[in-house]
Amino acid sequence: MNRMSKEIKIALLMAASLFMEILDGTIVTTALPKMAQYFHTGSATIALLISVYLITVAIFIPLSGWMANRFGKKKIWIVAVIVFTLSSLSNALAPNFSFLLVMRIIQGISGAFMTPTARLIVLEKTPASRLLQMISYLIWPALIAPAIAPVIGGFIVTYWSWQWIFLINIPIGLIIVLIGIKLIDNDQVHKAVPFDILGFIEIAVSSAMILLGTELATHGKNYWFSALGLIVLGVIIGFVVFKHLKKAENPLFSIDSLKITSFRIFQTSGSVLWLCVGALPYILTIFLQTVFHWSPVKAGSYVLFIFVGNIGIKPFTNMIIRKLGYKGALLSSFGMVFITSIALAFIETTTLPIWIMFLALISGVGRSLALTAYNGLSFSEIEPKNRNSANTLSAVVSTLAQGMGISLITVVVNLLQIFFTITTAYKFGFIFLGLLMLFPVIEVLFLPKNIGHATIR
Repeated sequence: MNRMSKEIKIALLMAASLFMEILDGTIVTTALPKMAQYFHTGSATIALLISVYLITVAIFIPLSGWMANRFGKKKIWIVAVIVFTLSSLSNALAPNFSFLLVMRIIQGISGAFMTPTARLIVLEKTPASRLLQMISYLIWPALIAPAIAPVIGGFIVTYWSWQWIFLINIPIGLIIVLIGIKLIDNDQVHKAVPFDILGFIEIAVSSAMILLGTELATHGKNYWFSALGLIVLGVIIGFVVFKHLKKAENPLFSIDSLKITSFRIFQTSGSVLWLCVGALPYILTIFLQTVFHWSPVKAGSYVLFIFVGNIGIKPFTNMIIRKLGYKGALLSSFGMVFITSIALAFIETTTLPIWIMFLALISGVGRSLALTAYNGLSFSEIEPKNRNSANTLSAVVSTLAQGMGISLITVVVNLLQIFFTITTAYKFGFIFLGLLMLFPVIEVLFLPKNIGHATIR
């Protein structure tokens, strides 16, 4: 087995673990009504399965970099996958809702360690000239999982039972652990540095407040004032975290990477894109079910074309980025996401099905190209020794962005329903997601034309 083939196999293996974690975080949404009936709980209570998972992941991700240094990346990844798989089985066998909620917390903790460590295993020693290639393997789970989750989830709850939402993780988890034990080399464990307990607590509180606030806002206008207060307080604590990480002698992770433009823009405008990536498949699925009165399976089959666009363009993304440069590729992708989001606002029940499929497909193409470009660019100027901290910081920011995406669009649609019909509210929701692309466009326009050239020479 030559070195290159082994690196690619490891990248694909890590991508499989990312796929399992991201899919699990999104597919549960379609099963919530069935689970509420099964456990005899209300919709607000059962929705805790989503928010608790996302908040737990956000809280424990900052620990991943320190744990990887202290105990080794391979060991942390394998243990995380095993715990994630076992907690998935426990979720399916849960005798009551309280037990299920505890298992979701455990699953969130393991997911928080698994996802950043998987990326770090691939990226830490990859030379800049090969970053774009390796990133292309890692990015597909983030694109595919949210797009196929509605159709898979709809099929499972329609024809099987909600337990299979979790049981599908069992074979995936077992297979990738067995392969990982054999394929991944044992890595060097670095000298332990003091654990930044204050930094961890501050980041945990800030992340939890922001996500809890956005989740609380989805429960109706009676909660909006409290939700806003939590979000503002979380952001204020976030500034405290920033100052602490900047001045601490042994911070939980370094924020020096933010001084590098190519990395910083992924945390700013890239976060807006992550937000849209999570929100668009969700709002399109709910729109087709609520306004068009389609079944979950039919709605999911149309949203699936986002996935088709993601995969269809994947063999060509690296070539496009090398041809247009990062700046040109990003601007092109923003244009596709903007146009398709606006166009989806004008679909009707009489719209030709092929047109809806086409819009979803082009949206998927734009998302795939943008995320590949952003991820390749973000580490293009980061020294290998600094990639652990940069990876941890990036994971924290992207997790918050993805977690806020569905909540934000839900609040926007609910707010619009105060003044408009539900149909009009959803249409303005699509327009809102399209207009969000203006911020990334403005930021990328001011980038140097040759930014990130080291990865595409």
